[in-house]
Amino acid sequence: MAVEIVLLTPVLMAFVILIVMFGRYVAVRGDVDATARDAARAASFENSLPAARQAAAATVRASLDKETTCADIEVNGPFEAGGEVTVVLHCRVSFDGLGLIGVPGSVAVEGSSTVPLDPYRSFA
Repeated sequence: MAVEIVLLTPVLMAFVILIVMFGRYVAVRGDVDATARDAARAASFENSLPAARQAAAATVRASLDKETTCADIEVNGPFEAGGEVTVVLHCRVSFDGLGLIGVPGSVAVEGSSTVPLDPYRSFA
C-alpha cells in the first residue's frame, strides 16, 4: 500500500497542476476577449479612426495584468455612420500568468470583438 501511494502521489499532483494551468489559461483567454470587447466599445465612441485607435490602446493598457502584453492592437472597419469597428488583440501571456511560476516562456492568445457604430452620428 505504501509503495502505491509513493508512486501515485507525484502523478496525482502533476494532474492537479495541469488542471490548474488549463483553468488559468481559460481565464486569461476570457480576460483578453473581454478586453477586446471593452476596447471595441471605447473605440466606437470616438469620431475618427486615429482617436479610436488611441482609445482602444488606452483601454487595453488599463485592462490587462502585467503578465499579459499586447504588442499588436488592430482597429479596423469602415469608420462611418452605420459601419462597424473591429478590434483584434494579439497578446502574449508569460507562464507566470498561467500559474507556472519559475517556468520561462510565454503563450500567444488572441481576442477580437466587433461593435456597430451609431447610424445617426456624424464622423470626421
